[in-house]
Amino acid sequence: MVSRFGDALRNTALPLVAVRLSDEPLVVASVTACGYVPWLLFGLLGGAVADRVDQRRAMWAVDTVRGLLVAGFALAVALGHASIPLLVALAFSLTTLQTLFDNASTALLPSLVDREALGGANARLMTGQQLAGGLLAGPFVPLLLGVAAFMPFAADAGTCLLAAALVAFLSIQPPQRQPRPAGSTLRAEIREGVGALWRDRTLRATCLATLLCNIGMGALIATLVLHVTRWLHADNAEYAAAMTAYSLGSFTGGFLAQRIARRVGRVRALLFGGTVQTAALLVMGGVRHLAALLVSMLLLGVMGMVWNVNQVTLMQRRSPEAMVGRMAAAFRTASTSGAPVGAVLGGAVAHAFGLNGPALLAALLFALAVTSLIPVSKTDVPDVAPHGDVTTARAAR
Repeated sequence: MVSRFGDALRNTALPLVAVRLSDEPLVVASVTACGYVPWLLFGLLGGAVADRVDQRRAMWAVDTVRGLLVAGFALAVALGHASIPLLVALAFSLTTLQTLFDNASTALLPSLVDREALGGANARLMTGQQLAGGLLAGPFVPLLLGVAAFMPFAADAGTCLLAAALVAFLSIQPPQRQPRPAGSTLRAEIREGVGALWRDRTLRATCLATLLCNIGMGALIATLVLHVTRWLHADNAEYAAAMTAYSLGSFTGGFLAQRIARRVGRVRALLFGGTVQTAALLVMGGVRHLAALLVSMLLLGVMGMVWNVNQVTLMQRRSPEAMVGRMAAAFRTASTSGAPVGAVLGGAVAHAFGLNGPALLAALLFALAVTSLIPVSKTDVPDVAPHGDVTTARAAR
């Protein structure tokens, strides 16, 4: 959660720095797009490695390197050397490291808690991350930028290094793994994880729906700073308020995710969340008022957390223990591939049809995502045996 606080500072500040360097929508969107590309290049590899290594050590090593990279960028900004290519290089490098960190953390959790408790554990973890990374960090960005442009990045570097130290000294017993077959290669293990994901009809549909949502969110996020500061004629503080509203919604959604899932089932929880997000995006793109933006961002945050908690829990519970990292990587790589596409598409739509166009495009894509989930939402989804094949299900307790 410490590093999430710093990440939120950086992620909020980067678009604002990009806008200072260029007001061309495609150029600003390219910074966000390049922050997603490494998932296409290295996501599957990160999952295979996460299933092989000590996941705790991988996490603190990644945070250490990230801290050093962001510290170097903060120095460049302080010396007046910030540029769009440098922002792109930073976003690309940090996400490359993130492919290993995220897959390692996702694979580690099922070895620490019982599978029946994964939903609650994911909700608490993600809620804590939103508390630190959104509600606490968001209001600090305008203050730090007011002091100096490099301050959010210097703070991010410090939190990464502190988080690395905290994780390094955690006393966690590494999970026991079955020995790999003789001659097993990373390529073969990656192919096994991708195949297991593809054979699971429910996860395949959920992955497609998440892909469509990520295209929409990529288009929205890449141009949100332009939507707020140009279309709504708001200032940096109001942009930070919009991000804080999203974080407040996400924090609230963490408390609702499990309750909704218990009542309607995990897949139908995704269906409900996507429907509400579609409506929020239509309001955001159709009503030119700051209050409409804040309410929409709040709802996007609530239902985005409901989606994330249930999607991750569904994937973890339907993946055999030895394959969680690879299946998570296959899922995340496939679904995240939509974000850079959406970022570029959002820039093009904003340039051609107006700065509210990306929000309306996102609404259309979320509606398609909801439609794609309907065939697998008729009944609740059973779990699989932790050591079994993904095609062999057992009834949920």
